[in-house]
Amino acid sequence: MLEVVAFDLGASGGRAVLGGLKGETLTFREIHRFPNDPVQVGNRLHWDILRLWHELKQGLIKARQQSSGNLASLGIDSWAVDFGLLAPNGELLGNPYHYRDSHTNGMMSAAWQEVSRAEIFKSTGIQFLTFNTLYQLYALKKAGSPLLANAQTLLLIPELLRYWLTGQKLSEWTNASTTQFMSATRPEWDLSLLGKFGLPGQILAPLVPPGTITGELLPAISQEAGLTPLPVIAVGEHDTASAVAAVPARTSPFAYLSCGTWSLIGTEVREPVLNDQALEFNVTNERGVDNTFRLLKNVTGLWLTQECYRTWQKAGVAISYEREAALIAEAPAFRSFIDPDHAMFAGPTNMPAQVQAFCRQTGQPVPETPGQLLRCIYQSLALKYRLVLEQIEELSGGRFETLHMVGGGIQNQWLCQSTADATRKTVLAGPQEASALGNVIVQFMALGHFKSLAEARAAVARSFPPKIYQPQDTAEWDAAYQTFRQVIDKKL
Repeated sequence: MLEVVAFDLGASGGRAVLGGLKGETLTFREIHRFPNDPVQVGNRLHWDILRLWHELKQGLIKARQQSSGNLASLGIDSWAVDFGLLAPNGELLGNPYHYRDSHTNGMMSAAWQEVSRAEIFKSTGIQFLTFNTLYQLYALKKAGSPLLANAQTLLLIPELLRYWLTGQKLSEWTNASTTQFMSATRPEWDLSLLGKFGLPGQILAPLVPPGTITGELLPAISQEAGLTPLPVIAVGEHDTASAVAAVPARTSPFAYLSCGTWSLIGTEVREPVLNDQALEFNVTNERGVDNTFRLLKNVTGLWLTQECYRTWQKAGVAISYEREAALIAEAPAFRSFIDPDHAMFAGPTNMPAQVQAFCRQTGQPVPETPGQLLRCIYQSLALKYRLVLEQIEELSGGRFETLHMVGGGIQNQWLCQSTADATRKTVLAGPQEASALGNVIVQFMALGHFKSLAEARAAVARSFPPKIYQPQDTAEWDAAYQTFRQVIDKKL
């Protein structure tokens, strides 16, 4: 059996997996898992990039130990927008900032004073999020950062790790498009846009499409891991691009929801949608695998409940995920709602208190118990999914009867059923490890074992059949949706 190594790095943890191909069947084995905790130093929030590098090398060693002996390649996918800056000698200048760090506060609106919101969107097609790479660089410039002044190269997180593996400095399309300074219509950096902000375009690396073989493991890495010089492939290095590549859709177009710390809701299109309606809805046109675009919107996802659990644990309140469904069932339905994307939920905080504050300020009953808080959050997420999906349908001109739901969030059966109920769509849940699987199948495409993305998706569907959720109680959810819309339209 032919196997490849996929490193899938998320905002809360990472894993190394062995993906196999035997005949027409894909296999999947997790061989190494590790946390990815942000590190607060003074006023700054960083990623512990050297810890991630260490864990990546441990994953390589375990891949050699646990593989069938027929390893063909490796690839890395991760979250988007964050980056490392390299000095002229190739050394890293400081630990990368975390996208939830406060140094970008106010930068987006300040940037619009120099270049209009409409012009930025028409040039890049990307959703406006305060932590986009564009505003991170703008923040460094405004602060007179010595990091930016001394940088020769900018590499996004998977590109930085890939550089350490191969010595090659290259940027991959799907992740590069999330920066908000890659052209929406051409596979090239928008140097003109960067110049209008006085930002250095010369620090950007050459762009390559997903599926590019970028080099081999450096001899020192091969020796340390006990491996032959494996090819390193630039997969869909944005984890959402990999997750969408692994959606087991048998027809096109289709709607998807990649559900984890973030929820990404959208469809796959062949050309970016750059009209005024897309700007108003604040959607994004990120590049995908096989010359596609991901017309989608970022929605705050399980970050909300993850932060609740973190707060409860710090307070010594033990609530298991296994008990979650029972707690939710005990709480009354449709009592309170939040806007998951409100700024008050963006940073690491006492999330239960923030949810209560939102409900209090919008004149709703205040959830008190963990069950009430969780029900409030999950119901609000499902209803926000409906709102965004309606916008995607309007922009794409499609009407979707089913919704493919992938990622770690599908372990939450209550959320899957609520999503079916709220959206009035049949939910096809699976695969859970979509990002890692997408990483795997793009490697097999690059190696010539799948002739097309459609062929690879068919293999995913055969190998990992989805679980089906049919919509129920739609009249109650329709009424709740109207209340939800009224709540989130209130200005706080």
